[in-house]
Amino acid sequence: VQLQASGGGLVQPGGSLRLSCVASGTFFRVDHVDWYRQAPGKQRDLVASLTSGGSINYADSVRGRFTISRDNSKNTVYLQMNSLEPEDTAVYYCHVYGTIYGTASINYWGQGTQVTVSS
Repeated sequence: VQLQASGGGLVQPGGSLRLSCVASGTFFRVDHVDWYRQAPGKQRDLVASLTSGGSINYADSVRGRFTISRDNSKNTVYLQMNSLEPEDTAVYYCHVYGTIYGTASINYWGQGTQVTVSS
């Protein structure tokens, strides 16, 4: 299974983007899906997480502005980003912790999509 992220781009401060992450196949079990981001020269940080039980967590810096969601029928995870700020500029990566064989869960990463917030 591969993860394909899309939806990034250039947006002005205060604008919105919706990122999508589509899985090419079906997972036997997904423990949690997440969005991470990495700005130039910085480490990759967790932005939002959605567990199989429906629990959601956000980084303090995006809480109230970003929304993570999942459409199982489309094998897709979304990240709705509103009120974007220049500090949100980064490459955004989707991540799935799960298994396609019913064995131990492992990490799956998408290729990243660039988000640039600038006037």
